[in-house]
Amino acid sequence: MLFAEVAAASADIATASARLDKTGRLATLLRHVAAHGDPRLVAVTASWLSGDLPQRQIGVGWAALRSLPPPAAAPTLTVADVDARFTRIREVAGKGSRALRAELVLDLFSSASDSEQIFLRRLLSGELRQGALAGVMSDAVAEAAGIPAAEVRRAAMLAGDLPGVAAAALTEGRAALAEFRLRAGRPVGPMLAQTATGVDDALRRLGGTAVFEAKLDGARVQIHRAGSAVSIYTRSLDEVTGRLPEVVAATLALPATDLIADAEAIALRPDGRPQRFQVTAARFGRKNPGDLEPLSVFFFDLLHLDGRDLLDLPTRDRFAALDALVPGDQRVDRLVTADAAAAQQFLDRTLAAGHEGVMAKSPSAPYEAGRRGAGWLKVKPVHTLDLVVLAVEWGSGRRTGTLSNIHLGARDPATGEFVMLGKTFKGMTDAMLKWQTERFTGLADGPADGYVVKLRPEQVVEIAFDGVQSSTRYPGGMALRFARVVRYRDDKRPAEADTVDTVRALYERGG
Repeated sequence: MLFAEVAAASADIATASARLDKTGRLATLLRHVAAHGDPRLVAVTASWLSGDLPQRQIGVGWAALRSLPPPAAAPTLTVADVDARFTRIREVAGKGSRALRAELVLDLFSSASDSEQIFLRRLLSGELRQGALAGVMSDAVAEAAGIPAAEVRRAAMLAGDLPGVAAAALTEGRAALAEFRLRAGRPVGPMLAQTATGVDDALRRLGGTAVFEAKLDGARVQIHRAGSAVSIYTRSLDEVTGRLPEVVAATLALPATDLIADAEAIALRPDGRPQRFQVTAARFGRKNPGDLEPLSVFFFDLLHLDGRDLLDLPTRDRFAALDALVPGDQRVDRLVTADAAAAQQFLDRTLAAGHEGVMAKSPSAPYEAGRRGAGWLKVKPVHTLDLVVLAVEWGSGRRTGTLSNIHLGARDPATGEFVMLGKTFKGMTDAMLKWQTERFTGLADGPADGYVVKLRPEQVVEIAFDGVQSSTRYPGGMALRFARVVRYRDDKRPAEADTVDTVRALYERGG
């Protein structure tokens, strides 16, 4: 099967505005792929069109995609060929690996036609935005296979592997979905949270009473134990067991034989306050953690215990099982209350301790693995800065023809120049995209460099973000975490934008 067919489908899906249209186009493609009789092709296609790689990370980002060769005159790549090339790139290691990886990437793009290059670039940079999120893909798999959507979603939830479920459903049929069960050692898609504006909003949306938990500024992990074997996975389901020996030891110390649990791994200072997030994150990127800060683990949910699945039980019952199993000093702090004042005090104490905020959970909600359920709400303060737009990138997919991803800069009061702090395409409405395309076309400072348009630094934008982290990518040594657009500030001049000193002060106090 030609790779160009997947690239064309991605472009078609991106232009479809209605969910049903996206689902139908995906289903048509999946049936076509399944007709080849190869489950791997189905899984790979489903993964790509969800914006993921089956290989997870292959060591190729924007830096490697800045300068690309001319496209091939005609498409010749196959899906299997591209998948195999990704695997080859991922396996490159050792001396000279950077040069060899760059050579393999260059060879891949040299073989790709223009539309294929666009798809590859977006896929590898993590900016494939044709709207085929997990919910749409699940519905498309169900439609293509003629299976009830609820059964597909349930199998994907328990497997933590929608592409694998797609392959089974489309090549083996409905009966194959029964093989996807909760099993220690096979990661499950984590339950995700929606956002509440405050504790009052959370209590109202959860029916008047909620379980408030400290939202630690660490790294979420999913812990599996089968006898003496422990496996640990990140929220993206990458295995990191060998990098977290303290978590393994804490899990083996529990009086259980088999379990699946949700927890937070975090590096703490001697006074019990959290280290900066990147100190914790460093442990997940280092295969030999011996010379890094030790981690503590705090459990906050239990999905399976000694042969019994718990995820369909209400929160209060799962917590009762967790409390009976895990010592109090290894559990996330929580408060069950209907009192908004008590909830606010709990939030204030958590923030004062250096953490992100709180989670508010319905006492009666099940664990909705792989979904952003209404039973979990996150409550945390939102930081905002007024920054200046330094450049903008032409969009792709449904944003083709618009100027989308903006480069953000803070003012340096010492020089009057602007220091870049990151990029974002989040928070932009269709009306905003139309406005900024017209606005930034008029601010262009010379011709585009590929898909990047440099701008005169005149437009101020209000940006919300979750924190400031260190970065070697930007000259200021800092970057904003989860930046998103709030609004454009035509009432402010660039000289009134926030300074890099303000951002550095937030960074130094862990903001």
